[in-house]
Amino acid sequence: MRGELATAFKSGSQKAGNVTEAWGADNFYCPNCSSPKLDWLKPGTKASDYKCPSCGFWYQLKSKKSRISNSIRDGAYGAMMEAINEDRAPSFFFLHYDFLSWNVINLLLVPHFAFPSSAIIKCPPLSPMARRAGWVGCNFDLRRIPADARISIVKEKQITPSNKVRAQFKKVKPLKELSVKERGWTLDVLNGVRNLGKKEFTNTDAYTLARQLEKLYPDNRHIRDKIRQQLQVLRDMGLLLHIESGRWRLPEN
Repeated sequence: MRGELATAFKSGSQKAGNVTEAWGADNFYCPNCSSPKLDWLKPGTKASDYKCPSCGFWYQLKSKKSRISNSIRDGAYGAMMEAINEDRAPSFFFLHYDFLSWNVINLLLVPHFAFPSSAIIKCPPLSPMARRAGWVGCNFDLRRIPADARISIVKEKQITPSNKVRAQFKKVKPLKELSVKERGWTLDVLNGVRNLGKKEFTNTDAYTLARQLEKLYPDNRHIRDKIRQQLQVLRDMGLLLHIESGRWRLPEN
């Protein structure tokens, strides 16, 4: 990264923000289409840092000098939930960099259509003594996003070829065509069956997810029926393979 850009700023957050966003402007390409560049938007553009000049997809960058953990701080809880429910959230780049050398270590992409509401964790409101008393923030829980949709662009300084990144993006893009409400179910079931730890599983195995899905969807009284339905949706998308009646296989990533 162009670390010399940091000299124009005083605070560490300003230095990191400008250097990392400039690096994104220099290096990001669109995973959704063939555009080799993304447009860097004006500072303060609500919820987005970049836009593809060809397909119009929006992207936001979250950067940190520590490793990308399961929990990543975001902004206001209400605003993020509203963006997801109205299907206007950006896709996110999560960047891990070395502050001393200004080198990129890891870069992860999560498409905007891969965030179930269950992945947005509400934080306690700020105390009455805080400057923004009562403000409620949120964190992303990456464990609640299916592994299929956590797309590695750089891993331990090793760059994934752009054609592979775009192929993985294309693989999960059918999720975008689902309604927001239905998409949440599909993502939660996909994440659940991946977390079973089995390459092949049965309907009975999938039914073990019922208790956690009941907590996420307390108004649904037909959880098992919904699980079976979502397995079929995932099969139709190519994100799950149907072996025989009641038996399923996860495809290779």
